[in-house]
Amino acid sequence: MESYNPQEIEKKWQQYWEEKKFFQAEDFSLPRRQAGKDQKQYLLLEFPYPSGDGLHVGHCRSYSALDAIVRQKRMAGANVLFPIGWDAFGLPTENYAIKHGVHPSVATEKNIANFKRQLKSLGLSFDWSREINTADPKYYKWTQWIFLKLFEKGLAYQAEIPINWCPACKIGLANEEVVAGNCERCGAPVQRKIQKQWMLKITAYADRLIDDLEKLDFPERVKSQQINWIGKSFGAEVNFPITDSQSSISVFTTRIDTLFGVTAVVLAPEHPLAEKLVTGENKEKVKSYIAEAKKKSDFEREKLEKGSKSGVFTGSFCKHPLTGEEIPIWIGDYVISAYGGGAVMMVPAHDKRDYDFAKKYGLSIKEVVSGGDISKNAFVDYGVLINSEKFNGLKSEEAIEKITKELEKKKLGKKTIQYKLRDWVFSRQHYWGEPMPLIHCEKCGIVPVPEKDLPVELPYIEKYQPTGTSESPLSAISDWVNIKCPKCVGPAKRETDTMPNWAGSNWYFMRYCDPNNNKELADSKKLKYWLPVDWYNGGMEHTTLHLLYSRFIYKFLFDIGVAPQKEPYQKRTSHGIVLAADGRKMSKSFGNIVNPDDIVKKYGADTLRIYEMFMGPFDQAIAWSEDGVRGVSRFLEKVWKKSLVCAENKTSGQDVLRALHKLNKKINEELDLMKFNTIIAGFMEFTNFVQSHQEGVGKDTIEKMLVLLSPFAPHITEELWQKLGHRESIFMEKWPEFSEKMLKKDTITLIIQINGRVRDIIEVKAGISEREAKELTLTRERVKKYLSDKEVKKVIFVAEKLINIVI
Repeated sequence: MESYNPQEIEKKWQQYWEEKKFFQAEDFSLPRRQAGKDQKQYLLLEFPYPSGDGLHVGHCRSYSALDAIVRQKRMAGANVLFPIGWDAFGLPTENYAIKHGVHPSVATEKNIANFKRQLKSLGLSFDWSREINTADPKYYKWTQWIFLKLFEKGLAYQAEIPINWCPACKIGLANEEVVAGNCERCGAPVQRKIQKQWMLKITAYADRLIDDLEKLDFPERVKSQQINWIGKSFGAEVNFPITDSQSSISVFTTRIDTLFGVTAVVLAPEHPLAEKLVTGENKEKVKSYIAEAKKKSDFEREKLEKGSKSGVFTGSFCKHPLTGEEIPIWIGDYVISAYGGGAVMMVPAHDKRDYDFAKKYGLSIKEVVSGGDISKNAFVDYGVLINSEKFNGLKSEEAIEKITKELEKKKLGKKTIQYKLRDWVFSRQHYWGEPMPLIHCEKCGIVPVPEKDLPVELPYIEKYQPTGTSESPLSAISDWVNIKCPKCVGPAKRETDTMPNWAGSNWYFMRYCDPNNNKELADSKKLKYWLPVDWYNGGMEHTTLHLLYSRFIYKFLFDIGVAPQKEPYQKRTSHGIVLAADGRKMSKSFGNIVNPDDIVKKYGADTLRIYEMFMGPFDQAIAWSEDGVRGVSRFLEKVWKKSLVCAENKTSGQDVLRALHKLNKKINEELDLMKFNTIIAGFMEFTNFVQSHQEGVGKDTIEKMLVLLSPFAPHITEELWQKLGHRESIFMEKWPEFSEKMLKKDTITLIIQINGRVRDIIEVKAGISEREAKELTLTRERVKKYLSDKEVKKVIFVAEKLINIVI
């Protein structure tokens, strides 16, 4: 018998699929077989950024899994779009290029070639005819066009703001790119810096980004993360008039019921009034404090532990809006400028952070909501108001309404809504990104590049490394920077900031619908046919980054008539990461990285694919196991041998057919639920069954088993299909349906008990009634000897399982 040689057969079939253009989706095409309401299926994986390290086994897990679903849907008759491309612009590529002393364009080209080779070696059924690259001018022409539309609608603007600054990457970062106080890409601690930046007004879409989640098939943890990140809060805005001044301090609070417990107002170090309110004797101390506090990132300041919160008194006071009482104004590092206007009314008795601050600096603590013991801790729950003048005795919920109305009456406050979400910092001071299509003219101001002049191409420069200043390396290219204003034809300069690596990934799934269109972003009919994406799989780490950004951009494109509906993705799933065998994250520094090339070379792509699906529940992090890989390799060897041996048999026995239909049912029910590990276990169980019933397994059973296995292990099944005498590809076969009738047995095993103890086991017809079972049981010799002259008190019958005679 010919032995299984994956290295030989896999390349053969990969070449065959490519030559036959097997996986190309057809616009508006009906599928080869009718698929009912699911004729169009757009399945999408987050396209990779082509790093120098190449594909890792984490990629393989999600790619192999979704590829199995895609292949099955095609066989079930759907017209499936399953595209691939490259998220090539941005920091990952630039950092790799700097590290290896090559130009980013060279690194990108080389890395894409390596990634492409690796993806093809896995036999993934991507539609390569729709391949895109975000660093291609033909692609980023439309990224720039989207930015111009945002600018035109007032949703892209420039502002001088405190930003997150990565000293290692030497660029500004959006809040979403800071993880636990560190740069998301390089891990360096983030600093604060005031800088002029281009912003996108994502906050204008905050409500819609929350409300429309209800209509989507997203995991609850994804929805919760986005809702919490947007952070919609209902509350009141209250003004504290500054003593001896015409100005006031505006504060947002969700607990206006605690207003009478305010014993100080605390400003963020960046608050515009912070330094203006400082009295003479406090000036140096406050100035020094503000300078130090500004160095800390928002993350550091929000996570300050008890006792480490710090502050300084300005020397100034403001007035309580309802009592007129004088209240000291402080500056504190635990107050963040980005939320609530950068000022808080300090209520130590009913807020934990305020309680710590008041204890540290000896500020008064006034209880205004009963229910706790403020000598020990702040009481933060709702309760009944005390020490609150005419509002005493009210429950917190009622007090919130009445105190807000009182403030509105006095024109010192109003009901309002606040969001944690900040506008998106969209400019970067680095080279490898899309140039901003804007021109600065002294006479005309900021002028958009005319659409006919798009794309504004990124010039090739030798010195592309970040400058560490507030400008990108492009600012040094005078021939490129200096230009005539398209409006007045006077001297002008190009914008030298570039876009972040999220710019190209905001809309890439739309370009797959029409990747070669030079006249528009994509044809509207094609967008309407393919969108929304039916199923989008990606990492949880992108929930408040790419996933949120792309929903925002898509909603904007819907508003201007480009996108065909309000949401880009109907369904979202996420996969767990693949850990190293030692349970740690795979890392070069740990020396525990598994290269998929090595697994493919040694065991074959089908083994890698099956193992990654079998290793554990798809949404959970699982450690790599070389023993597990070897076990899967043995399983495929068994499939190979038993397929060839049993193909000589003409027919299959009923038990074999029943087991096959059971497996078919399992796959049909569990594949869309992504229960890959239990499906593969089902295949292993069936293969063992085939081995023990070899004489009763015919060619018909082997052929159907191969069709069922083909989405998961495409190469070995194609080869065996051919060896069984078929000329057409196995993927031209219709997906099998199981028969409920075939799942039912003609006979069942009935357990006979007397007083709960097993005394006999017999084979009886399926569906036997209680009366029939009792009559049959009482005739059994092994039962008679236990009954003899004893009285039968009761008969307990469990259909299809047992009968218990109680004597």
